[in-house]
Amino acid sequence: MRISSVGTAYPPFRYSQTVIAEALRDRWAHKMEEPRLLTRLHANCGVEFRNIVFPLETYPTLNTFQKTNDAWITAAVDLGQKAVCRALDHACVGPQDINAIFFASVTGISSPTVDARLINRLPFPTNVKRTPIFGLGCVAGAAGIARAADYVRAFPKHLALLLSVELCSLTWQDDDQSIANLVSTGLFADGSAAVIVAGAETELYRRNHGPRVLDTRSTFYRNTERVMGWDIVDSGFKIVLSPDVPKVVEDNLLENVEGFLADNNLTRDDISTYIFHSGGPKVLEAMEKSLSLPPDALAPSWKSLREVGNLSAASVLAVLEDYLKVHPGEPGSYSILAAMGPAFCSELVLLQW
Repeated sequence: MRISSVGTAYPPFRYSQTVIAEALRDRWAHKMEEPRLLTRLHANCGVEFRNIVFPLETYPTLNTFQKTNDAWITAAVDLGQKAVCRALDHACVGPQDINAIFFASVTGISSPTVDARLINRLPFPTNVKRTPIFGLGCVAGAAGIARAADYVRAFPKHLALLLSVELCSLTWQDDDQSIANLVSTGLFADGSAAVIVAGAETELYRRNHGPRVLDTRSTFYRNTERVMGWDIVDSGFKIVLSPDVPKVVEDNLLENVEGFLADNNLTRDDISTYIFHSGGPKVLEAMEKSLSLPPDALAPSWKSLREVGNLSAASVLAVLEDYLKVHPGEPGSYSILAAMGPAFCSELVLLQW
């Protein structure tokens, strides 16, 4: 199976990190002992610009879970459609050619799900197989590729579509001035990405030169559920974000990667590029330190973080798009695509160009 294309889409309202920090500081100043703390935390997130679904002045009006979630549904469908159409165009296939859709998000809920609503907009087959994924957070981009690859491994004549839409700005909590919420409002952003995975017996596989998926690996770290995730409260999604995230990454990633590679008769010396989720400066630094990576090994991940922020599940897919368009591997070379997220857990995907 092969990753044939990636398409991304971003909301129209783009702000510098400084402007967002100032708006939130003014909005919450009467609730904080030291409003300048928010500015300092935002300045340390490694983010320079972010896209969000509404103008900044609109967010105070979204003051209930129902309002924010209704806004999420409308925006997620619109943004998801743009990403899907771009991925289809890049692969030169149409909605009617897709056999399975995997949809991943952790910033809103709906039933019917966003993928079902898109079937009413685009001419997907009426017998397309749907797999909505909720709750995996940042790891869902890599996990979604892995599950789509599992599907086309079983059905090699099929094409699978993965779509992720994350609208993190709709989870800002007015009554939570904890460090975790202040950091998350400076780190996470809005965006969408779609990926087409082609089975080995499809015409798209034969004519496309995207990387092949050789293997995948899921690793669950027991008793780490409070490292990252959400508490679902009356006002919506309240962030759970432990300062231990970088330590968990640093303590586990090397062993995960080396064991995964050994099972494929490879070592780290065989890996040319690492396509990693843009989790934040401390997370990227922990990844670099754990794997003893050379300078600039994760440059596309750092670039994505600076330019669009952490897109949760869509982040690693945005980084993947950069590799497909700008930094493709040499023929025969290997890459690891990876993300980590709530549970806590990791997902590794072994690629060959």
